[in-house]
Amino acid sequence: MTPAQSKPFLGFGLGLRAEHYQDVLERKPKNIDWFEILSENYMIDGGKPLYFLDAIRADYPMVMHGVSMSLGSADKLDFNYLEQLKALIDRIQPRWFSDHLCWTGVDHRNMHDLLPLPYTEEAVVHVADRISRVQDFIGSQMLIENLSSYITYCADAMPEWEFLSAVAERADCYLLLDVNNIYVSSFNHHYDPVDYLDGVPVDRVWQHHLAGHTNDGNLIIDTHDHDIIDPVWQLYAETARRFGPVSTMIERDGNIPELDVVLAELDQARRIAAPYYQSS
Repeated sequence: MTPAQSKPFLGFGLGLRAEHYQDVLERKPKNIDWFEILSENYMIDGGKPLYFLDAIRADYPMVMHGVSMSLGSADKLDFNYLEQLKALIDRIQPRWFSDHLCWTGVDHRNMHDLLPLPYTEEAVVHVADRISRVQDFIGSQMLIENLSSYITYCADAMPEWEFLSAVAERADCYLLLDVNNIYVSSFNHHYDPVDYLDGVPVDRVWQHHLAGHTNDGNLIIDTHDHDIIDPVWQLYAETARRFGPVSTMIERDGNIPELDVVLAELDQARRIAAPYYQSS
């Protein structure tokens, strides 16, 4: 497995949410190219979520995105979780699967939060080796996503983008570059988000996330419950210019509006990227 294989471009997608199941099935919107699902919502034996997943999967390509792998944890990898994940992968045959570069608990207790790691060489080795074990178990390469962060560690020995890139290189995995998270973290930690883009290897980036957030004036929280703001759209334009065609999707997890509202944002992403994607 090497990063030399050609980067697939799925187009522009949405996060699949229960509030939109019926609308998607009835309308089959043509301006949605693919869906991303939250893996844990479908790691179940049956019921309505799987019914709708199978029905929508018949019409759209899908990718899987998780929040519970806890790749940075000091706990042993949870192979019960990975077995359930693999069963879902076998069921829907996603184009790829992803999770976050973080830890989510300790002593096998899930804190249901995405917690940052210290950016050290030791952490690079620890996380990359765990990613390699996951990839060997699943049988394919995965994508890892950059976090939005609110704290830093005294032990940090490198910037986040260098840490992210080093983990991807050592583990031979790909990157899900969340543009909103870069904006959020750059505001919270007072760095230039373009420096982040400069530090990420182009050939490793296979997917982008776009989302809204909450800004209290002193701190930005990645809440996914507001419209995408202009500075994030501007950062996305710069991202598209630098990285070329990359599968892009919009996340909305709170204050979920009618489907047409999210589709309008998806069309805006398509318009912003078009000049850079057409020339690639």
